[in-house]
Amino acid sequence: MTTYQAIRNAVRKLTRSLTYLGMFLLVPMMLLTTAEVVARGVWDRPIPGTLEVSSYLLAIFLLLGIAYTQQVKGHVRVTMLTSRLPDTAREVLYICTTGLTLFIVVILCWQGWQVGIEETTVSDMLRIPQRPFRLLVSLGAGLLALELILDMVDAALRIARRQ
Repeated sequence: MTTYQAIRNAVRKLTRSLTYLGMFLLVPMMLLTTAEVVARGVWDRPIPGTLEVSSYLLAIFLLLGIAYTQQVKGHVRVTMLTSRLPDTAREVLYICTTGLTLFIVVILCWQGWQVGIEETTVSDMLRIPQRPFRLLVSLGAGLLALELILDMVDAALRIARRQ
C-alpha cells in the first residue's frame, strides 16, 4: 500500500467515525423532541432547555457529517454542462472548482478556530459553554478540507493515467 493510500484510508476512516458519532447523537435529539411534544401537549409543561440542547445536537450532527457527505459525493452537483465535456476537461474543471471550494473551506476552518478559541459565552438557560460547539466548525471544515484535497489528488491521478 502506498503512502497516499494509507493517508487516504486514515482520513476516510476518521471521517466515517465522526459521522457515526454525529448519527448516534441524533437518537437522543429525537427522543428529547418527542418528550418535549408529549410534555407540552399532555401536561402543558414544556421541558426547560430542550431547544438549546436540540440545537447543539443538531449542530454536532451537521458539522460532523459534512465531510462524509463529500466523501460519498452526496453534495448537490449540476452536471448539465460538464457531462458534455471530454473526460480530461471535466477532471480539470473539477480540480479548479474543488480548489475554489477548498479555499473557502480553509478560511472557514481558520476563522472557526479563531472564533472558537476566543469564545467565552454560555447558553442562556442551561449555561452550556459554547466554545466546544464553535470549535466543531473548525473540525468539520478541517475534515471537509482533507476530503477535498483527496478528491483533487484522485482527479489529478485520473488525468495522469489517461496521458
